[in-house]
Amino acid sequence: MPLVVITGVPSSGKTTRANELKQFFEKNKKQVFVVSENEQITKANFEKNQFYSDSSKEKHIRGLLKSEVLKLMTPNNVVILDALNYIKGFRYELYCGSKANKNTQCTLHVEINRDEAWTFNENRTPESEKYSRDTFDALVMRYEEPERKNRWDSPLFVVFPQQDLNTEGIRSALFDEAPPPPNMSTQNPSLNSTNFLYDLDQVTKKIVDGLIRNKNMGQKGVINVDGFPGLSVDISNATVQQLMILRRQYLTYCKMHPPETRQIPQLFVQYLSTSLQ
Repeated sequence: MPLVVITGVPSSGKTTRANELKQFFEKNKKQVFVVSENEQITKANFEKNQFYSDSSKEKHIRGLLKSEVLKLMTPNNVVILDALNYIKGFRYELYCGSKANKNTQCTLHVEINRDEAWTFNENRTPESEKYSRDTFDALVMRYEEPERKNRWDSPLFVVFPQQDLNTEGIRSALFDEAPPPPNMSTQNPSLNSTNFLYDLDQVTKKIVDGLIRNKNMGQKGVINVDGFPGLSVDISNATVQQLMILRRQYLTYCKMHPPETRQIPQLFVQYLSTSLQ
């Protein structure tokens, strides 16, 4: 069922809008699940400001958010992702996931004047919920605003603090429009071959083992994937643990949304490249 990706700079009112949408859809007899970035950060025992200054922790939480969103996508659910979602590459990943599930999706950009957002942040309670000035400024600088021309950001709804949320427009975009047609990379073929899971395991293991081997040899930057001509991955920011975690996440995803066997190497490398940005 539909996915609403909420995005905005810190303290722009994303959670307020997520709750508003949840109440609206529940009044319309829809089952709603809100996936919260703040809740995942708290569960992981990460301190808020330290979390956003550690790229490895951010990647870990993004992986959890994506996994939870995909898990909750069923024919009877509305899923709302309440998070900064400031990286356009991550929003694209979510788009591919909902497209593979033949779901509709829209983006809600909670916009705000940056000085006003800082004032809201300063008035937060408790103190642990506040962003530090350095963290706030860094996140604002890194924020990649959604654009209507990007298919993964469209349809795009923008709302400012004093505006009413266009709930009816969002409802129509999610329930009156057809989902985007699947393409070769998101089409789920029938699994006639009993060797699919074995091939999936072996191919991804070979790729990750090769990357780890090259990393242990001291190689950095973009390297070619051993045994797969034409494929390469930038391992500058990768750790051995990250590569192993990403492989496990990809295996879980492919068991629910299996690609064609011949596509496994290319799609897995694309997944690694996007996740390691």
